[in-house]
Amino acid sequence: MTNKIKELLQSGIIGTCVDVKGWIRTKRVSKQVMFLSMHDGSCQRSLQVVMDPSLISEQLLTQLGTGASIAVSGNLVASQGKSQAVELQANQLTLLGSAPDYPLQPKAHSLEFLRELSHLRFRTNTFGAVFRIRHAVSYAIHHFFHQRSFIYLHTPIITAVDAEGAGEMFRVTTLDPLHPPRNSDGSIDFRVDFFKKSTNLTVSGQLAAEAAAMGLGSVYTFGPTFRAENSNTARHLAEFWMVEPEVAFNELPDNIVLAEDFLKFLLDYILKNCQEELACLHQRSIGNNGNPKHGIQQMPLMDRLNFVLQQPFARVSYTEAIAILMDAPPNKNGSFTYPVTRWGMDLQSEHERYLVEHHFKRPVVVTDYPRDIKAFYMRQNDDENTVAAMDILFPGVGEIIGGSQREERIDYLRQAMQRTNIQQEDLNWYLDTRRFGTIPHSGFGLGLERFVLFATGMENIRDVIPFPRTPGHVAC
Repeated sequence: MTNKIKELLQSGIIGTCVDVKGWIRTKRVSKQVMFLSMHDGSCQRSLQVVMDPSLISEQLLTQLGTGASIAVSGNLVASQGKSQAVELQANQLTLLGSAPDYPLQPKAHSLEFLRELSHLRFRTNTFGAVFRIRHAVSYAIHHFFHQRSFIYLHTPIITAVDAEGAGEMFRVTTLDPLHPPRNSDGSIDFRVDFFKKSTNLTVSGQLAAEAAAMGLGSVYTFGPTFRAENSNTARHLAEFWMVEPEVAFNELPDNIVLAEDFLKFLLDYILKNCQEELACLHQRSIGNNGNPKHGIQQMPLMDRLNFVLQQPFARVSYTEAIAILMDAPPNKNGSFTYPVTRWGMDLQSEHERYLVEHHFKRPVVVTDYPRDIKAFYMRQNDDENTVAAMDILFPGVGEIIGGSQREERIDYLRQAMQRTNIQQEDLNWYLDTRRFGTIPHSGFGLGLERFVLFATGMENIRDVIPFPRTPGHVAC
């Protein structure tokens, strides 16, 4: 049976005969001894293999380069080095796959270069750490909701509804793109299509989750979502993963408490269970920060994660936030790319980060946004100008969670749909949830990649998803 490197490094017994398979990271050879650094993906660290080079042929020795895959047998011995407790004294080595001209040599590579080799970057230390943390976060998400008796719901990926009303959706069709059937007015006749109507990839599972919460109480959906937004920023993807809980009888204050508890649970989990990975990325963050002692975002990674975990989140209304931003030095001296000039404008990332990193110096919950810049399903406040919305802002990434209390009053919901040009006949099933036993309820959405971006200290969201989909890029 093949042994995992993680198990050998954690609890391997000296003198045990073991078999290991993996890939070579580095090789050093002298006349008397050969050192191989070998990894198998089971953990962040590598296993040092020590072998007499005379035990293998000259031809095989030349093929043992970085990236080659090997099977090694030998005895586990106490290591003479300081970086590991054990090493493998090999007596047999088999080449499984050579790697001539392997593009990822043991040297520093730019993240831009590695993005062009997304199918190989899993083998690097940095991306090994990132994707093991992503896995841990995904597990912790399910654990958090399971221990609170939430029901995990799979909501549709193909939908006829634009939940956000933004219109930036990918179409799903079986029609011939060159010769689609047309109506007499020239429009496409979707009655001939597979679903007999226009359908798209979902931007959110929220509306379906709301319906489920009306019978199951507390539910969450965790799956892929899609946005056809032609944006090439470091914060946008065309395909990404969303966590969306919906809770019956929760109002906005309950929603905020749940969201803060959720974020802190995830941070606590990875700090306790991803120490090797975080240590690797922590060192990277120190190297990238010229002065790591001033400001939240300039803190080294683990200091920043612990700081956010320990701090109670600040709470401020949108109206208060706009007043703060209008009076902020970067707004007055023209440093903001988007000047804050009036109540009712949407907050940009630079505004969100100013509130977090400079004014409050901790995560911030902004509530009660203007009705006209938020989605139709958010509950209208008594002032008739704002809605019971909430955004949670984090250092470095800005908005990390967006949510609201949902509008449970059918008349208000109909008015909101009419005001935002949502076709009521397409959402008659959604209106049924208000016709039959309507209740107050709330929910939010967490973008998995946004959270992993913060948790790993990476700068570009394309570096925290295995195969990024962005405008003009759909490799692998």
